[in-house]
Amino acid sequence: MTERLQDFDPELPEDFDSPHAEYARLRNQCPVAWTEGLGGFWAVTRYEDVKRVASDSATFITSVQNVIPKVAYTGRRPPLHLDPPEHTPYRKALNPLLSLDRAETFAPRARELTRALLEPMVARGGGDICVELSSHLPVHVFGEWMRIPEDWLDTLHDNGRAFILAVHSNKPEVMKETSLRLYDMARALIALRHEEPQDPALDPTSALLEARHEGQPLPDELLVGTVRQVLVVGMVAPMVMIGNICVHLSRDKGLQQQLRADPSLIPAAIEEFLRLYTPYRGFARTSVCPVELGNRTIAPGEAIALIYASANRDEAVFPNPDEFILDRPNIAQHLAFGRGPHNCPGIHLGRMQLRVALEEILASTGAFELDGPVTVSRWPEIGALSVPLRFT
Repeated sequence: MTERLQDFDPELPEDFDSPHAEYARLRNQCPVAWTEGLGGFWAVTRYEDVKRVASDSATFITSVQNVIPKVAYTGRRPPLHLDPPEHTPYRKALNPLLSLDRAETFAPRARELTRALLEPMVARGGGDICVELSSHLPVHVFGEWMRIPEDWLDTLHDNGRAFILAVHSNKPEVMKETSLRLYDMARALIALRHEEPQDPALDPTSALLEARHEGQPLPDELLVGTVRQVLVVGMVAPMVMIGNICVHLSRDKGLQQQLRADPSLIPAAIEEFLRLYTPYRGFARTSVCPVELGNRTIAPGEAIALIYASANRDEAVFPNPDEFILDRPNIAQHLAFGRGPHNCPGIHLGRMQLRVALEEILASTGAFELDGPVTVSRWPEIGALSVPLRFT
């Protein structure tokens, strides 16, 4: 370990575009790259290698470390923190509540929320689309989906955002403190469902309480961990993605007007935005045996980051990968929602939020442009945390 040369430094300052330039360099020169940063890990940057690692859950496990930097200081949180088949009962309980039809039932509420959040921004002629809109919208949509009491939502937003910012700042003690607050919310929600049971066909916590594995209820602490995971897991990606989309459209006024003039193009545009600006780069696996990957030997127990944001710009799969190309012939191959047994279960809910948000942002403005510097995320996400816009 000590003799290895560092291929890149994940802790260097970044701007909105610099990570993509760095990953292009790694794909070309060192597609499986080692770094001592963020605890030491391998970064897998090419599409086929990322897909292989994500799909082979027997060789590359998630139960040791599921994200880089390592943030699970407060217990295991299924299903992401467990390997198949242990994770399967949790996914089986939640997946029916995340179907396409179910996700679309929340679209009217998402639209109502988006309009309400946009209204003061439009009146002022702009604002920070991440801070004022996209950090709130996913909390409320997930709150609706989780059937959380409405008077809890501001607390969830504040605690969730504090945890996310602690992760981005790589402050383990603050991560632990803020994570424990979210655990308190999870326990309170479970207690509430014990007191006032709800229909498990509609309520995720009730579905988890009803779930059985080999005839037994799910273990109490893992049940708490699952609810804790669900509370925050859907908050970050939509926030970052809405910011990313607005940065791109601020730079490409022609595309902005094209989508404004023809909203039917928005769903296809969302897929290309997801490919271009995949909001995750730090999901991790750990090899259980020596593995040859990209002419490098990965030893058992070593952390591996799946750089989805790099894989989705792999020139070997997506020609002209840094360009926005509407209706790419192979757009369905993108890995923005992962691959394999740990692919994102909230894919439909996420797509719905992005579609509704973009429709409403475009409909409520004649044009928009950047109105200040963009603040970007650190690992494990990639993209915008603050995007000041001027509306016209």
